[in-house]
Amino acid sequence: MKSFIYKISLLFLLVLVASSCTEQYVFQNNDFESALVVEGTITNELKNQTIRLSQVYQLEETGPKLEKGAHVFISDDQGNEYQFEEKDTIYSSITPFKAEPGRKYQLKIRTSVGKNYTSDEQVLTTETKIDNVTATVENVNGQRGVQINVNSFDPANSSKYYRYEYTETYKIIAPMWDNREAIIVDIPADPGNPIEGTPPSPASEVIVVRPRNKETKTCFSTKKSNEIILNNTNSLSEDRVHFPVRFISNQNYIITNRYTIFVKQYVQNLAAYTYYRTLKELSSSGSILSPKQPGFFNGNMRSVENPTEKVIGFFEVSAVSSERIFFNYADLFPNEPLPPYYETDCNIRDFLDCIGDPPCAAIQLRSILKSRELVHFSSSSSSYALVKPACGDCTSFSSNIVPPFWVE
Repeated sequence: MKSFIYKISLLFLLVLVASSCTEQYVFQNNDFESALVVEGTITNELKNQTIRLSQVYQLEETGPKLEKGAHVFISDDQGNEYQFEEKDTIYSSITPFKAEPGRKYQLKIRTSVGKNYTSDEQVLTTETKIDNVTATVENVNGQRGVQINVNSFDPANSSKYYRYEYTETYKIIAPMWDNREAIIVDIPADPGNPIEGTPPSPASEVIVVRPRNKETKTCFSTKKSNEIILNNTNSLSEDRVHFPVRFISNQNYIITNRYTIFVKQYVQNLAAYTYYRTLKELSSSGSILSPKQPGFFNGNMRSVENPTEKVIGFFEVSAVSSERIFFNYADLFPNEPLPPYYETDCNIRDFLDCIGDPPCAAIQLRSILKSRELVHFSSSSSSYALVKPACGDCTSFSSNIVPPFWVE
């Protein structure tokens, strides 16, 4: 979701300076107006809740400027206050807490320059648990693959509005792996010993093939959803969810071996749902320098001292439920060819360790091994077969640490 907040921050900047344009416009950032960006969702999970604060950023900047040194806390209608402390890129509650049904919560912020901001009061939404998450083989828009569906049901018919996030983790097995690696060892110059009749020798670099000292065959990669995923059941006779939260092509390498997805379902109120739907629509709009500009839209954050000041963001109190599933490629596509690997060029490159004209390539071979442009696959005598790092060493783009939740 952060990428969408970043986009909308930039969009807000462009709207401020270009909303009056009705013809082709050469952008000049002369009227930059700063605005606080608030990302805050607290839930019914007992944990250290988090709030993220930043400022909209200019076109020449690479990303948002984090709001540092702020005093952040959440109060409820029973007089409780939950203080937050700054940690890296977020503000985290000093003590774990969870939102309780029926209580009213309000986010309050005082920036390092003394500006005060507050949210509307928010109440925890209806708790609707995920019944299950399923993975089925389906054709979507002419593409065969795996459809991940979330299923839940609210018999009270009061949840209605849902937002989803997911984190997926998948096993990677390097297809051209060998249990040995080739390294370059520097041999210092030897002045020799005239008394013993040992001649001098210059410094040299020798290739040593040795057993690997870490796991490089099997790795695990984790990615979080980077889009706003929304659903509502207003058009249904009952508050029953059967929602496709993720589709993966059967040609996507991430499901080649074993795959897991952890899905979170947030129940939203109408105001939060409307805010995120608008945010999604603006973030996915085509040309933001078009004659028709969407303009600024309000969340539920406001400045205490200056009600006309523009503040981006929304503070919500949401009931959340989560579920994880695992599956293997063979479970869904038995006896079918595996998807193409992450690196499509896993061809073997052969090198001969000798000095002279080709096929001798001693100097090139050492340079390649030192830079890890290619890695060892097999060798015998002075002949070396090398492959791209991604083909023979999965740690070149992934992690060899087994996640604590992983099960086979």
